[in-house]
Amino acid sequence: MRQRNVLPGFGLSMGITVFSLSLLVVLPFAMMAYTTTQMGWTGFWETISQPQVTAAIKLSLWMSFLAMLTNMVFGTLVAWVLVRYEFWGKSLINALVDLPFALPTAVTGISLATLYAPNGLIGQWFDKFGIQVAFTPIGIWLALVVVSFPFIVRAVQPVLAELSVEFEEAAAVLGANRFTTFRKVILPELLPALLMGAGMMFARATGEYGSVIFIAGNIPMQSEILPLIISKLEQFDVQGASAVALFMLLISFVILLTINIVQWKLSRRVGAR
Repeated sequence: MRQRNVLPGFGLSMGITVFSLSLLVVLPFAMMAYTTTQMGWTGFWETISQPQVTAAIKLSLWMSFLAMLTNMVFGTLVAWVLVRYEFWGKSLINALVDLPFALPTAVTGISLATLYAPNGLIGQWFDKFGIQVAFTPIGIWLALVVVSFPFIVRAVQPVLAELSVEFEEAAAVLGANRFTTFRKVILPELLPALLMGAGMMFARATGEYGSVIFIAGNIPMQSEILPLIISKLEQFDVQGASAVALFMLLISFVILLTINIVQWKLSRRVGAR
């Protein structure tokens, strides 16, 4: 006898899900891959191995990685404060965390460029020490940190809220100091969520355009980001733009797959304990 599902409508829901994913995700990527195959392997390799393209790929990946490490530290700290402490203005700070999601990316980029330009409110103080933030890779890193900050906070915050303080108290009773308690008790519980947030943040940072374009400076071989290279190629060479975009997609996919595998193994290890 055929077993009935508790919730009916699985076939219809599954069909809508597959259709939506195919239309919104699979089809655009398939068309991009098809456009790239028309170049042939030689044309594909010549496009992505151009010095200007290679420099943009390295810069985008490196700045995204640094921004990810930065947010893993400070995002976790902000999540800890929001969960473990009660203070005046907590709701306001909690709402401000999501502000980079609410603001248009162009507004964020213009604001950062205005603040950190050599004659800006904050940039003028750095300029006195010979440090230029805007229109350099430092500005790219800063923009990526800002726009991707909520990913880490919102990924870690629910886990911290569910983590009982009793575990920390038990560790303290057994003689563990605060660093040992964090490393042995708290961090293993946070790692799966932390890696999930880091993966989403890295994927967002590698393709970020609106907030970075205004503060990057866009100097070829120095501060030119990969999305700008793609937008330039689209004006004259659609196949070349597709090739660069496909190559970046493959890199991001490999990195995200690696992070998800590690996260899955950590989740199994934590669940087994």
